[in-house]
Amino acid sequence: MQIKTRIHLLGLITLLVFPVPAIWALWYFEEINPWKIFDFNNLINPKTLLGISWGMIYAVFSMSVFQLKIFGNELDRQEKLIQSMNLNLVDKIFLSFCAGFGEEILFRAGVQQWAGIWITSILFIAIHGYLNPKKWRLSLYGILLLPFILSLGFWLAPMGIWFCISAHFSYDLMLFVSIDKN
Repeated sequence: MQIKTRIHLLGLITLLVFPVPAIWALWYFEEINPWKIFDFNNLINPKTLLGISWGMIYAVFSMSVFQLKIFGNELDRQEKLIQSMNLNLVDKIFLSFCAGFGEEILFRAGVQQWAGIWITSILFIAIHGYLNPKKWRLSLYGILLLPFILSLGFWLAPMGIWFCISAHFSYDLMLFVSIDKN
């Protein structure tokens, strides 16, 4: 199976499978209607546009900080991996949406309800491999991402799930586009 096909499959799994435990737990334990979790009535509103803007702003900030010498070449491996995928713009949009939607429903709508904002945010960064005691530069990257992830947790209630999804989507998309110029 080609790497691009595997990446698309992982994107679909993130999009379709990651939300399932959150939806099930909220429905089973909290008796929340699954459709209410998605809040489709607020999909297109100014808060979603603010989310897109926030993700882009934090991505630009992150990319400028990543240029500092302290990061060395730690992030080069990730850049080379992304470049090896030969992703076109549609691929980048698709994968960014899959991650933004699937992960935010799982973590923000689900895990955060029981674990709280701080634990969920740290868990999110750790699961992505950005808290690694053997690679302090990679952990520094995770610490740099922590305020962004925390902001999504704190802004869930006042801004809604689509703010979080759109911020995550635009952050990932900005990184994809900046790393690989295809």
